[in-house]
Amino acid sequence: MNMNDAPMLPQQDTGLTIAGKTYGSRLLVGSGKYKDLDETRAATEASGADIITVAIRRVNIGQDPNAPSLLDVVPPSRYTILPNTAGCYNAEDAVYTLQLARELLGGHKLVKLEVLGDERTLFPNMPETLKAAATLVKDGFDVMVYCSDDPIQARMLEDLGVVAVMPLASLIGSGMGILNPWNLSLIIEQAKVPVLVDAGVGTASDAAIAMELGCDGVLMNTAIAGARDPVRMARAMKLAVEAGREAFLAGRIARRFAASPSSPMAGRVA
Repeated sequence: MNMNDAPMLPQQDTGLTIAGKTYGSRLLVGSGKYKDLDETRAATEASGADIITVAIRRVNIGQDPNAPSLLDVVPPSRYTILPNTAGCYNAEDAVYTLQLARELLGGHKLVKLEVLGDERTLFPNMPETLKAAATLVKDGFDVMVYCSDDPIQARMLEDLGVVAVMPLASLIGSGMGILNPWNLSLIIEQAKVPVLVDAGVGTASDAAIAMELGCDGVLMNTAIAGARDPVRMARAMKLAVEAGREAFLAGRIARRFAASPSSPMAGRVA
């Protein structure tokens, strides 16, 4: 992809379609790290997100009937719950966790797979991720996958039948933004499934850049929950994703190595 080119693009945004279902928001948000469930609810509402990801190993969605449930403030009747495998370091644990989620959520198929390499970087373990993805697809899940920003690995996941690839922009929770836009552009150019940036977003401009590159969506948690004012940051992220998408659809001007006056000299009034 030549990032200086302005491709011919549709004028209307038809929404984010994943596994045959279309969502109005291209911002997906996490449900962890908030001070309490009330803040979780307020920030989620402010984000405008339709899909809320939930760490099955860390958040109660019914595993403990005697404890408050996230589903009390983020009800499945209003949101699409996206169970994830945060905290899993091998394919076997990840598959088991999502099978548990399917039972807790009454046969729910849409899931987010992440298999981590180590506790320090939280970088994806791609061999185990590929192994788990193959098993889950065969078991009937619609699998969205946290992965490295390697175009080859992304294509391998797509060949396995996943419904979305989710390359990291930078390390989970780092807030460093998009460190390698060129790799993301290569993944976007070849993908036939949605590409969503997952991990590393720190502020609204990072989300806008991801969308301007042509990503189909952005998933974030820490950037909102860790902000001084999570509810206000959630609103900012909503606007940033919308603005970035509009800019992508509009088609940016080409980068030039010379000035181009806003008011051309030709045809001027003397």
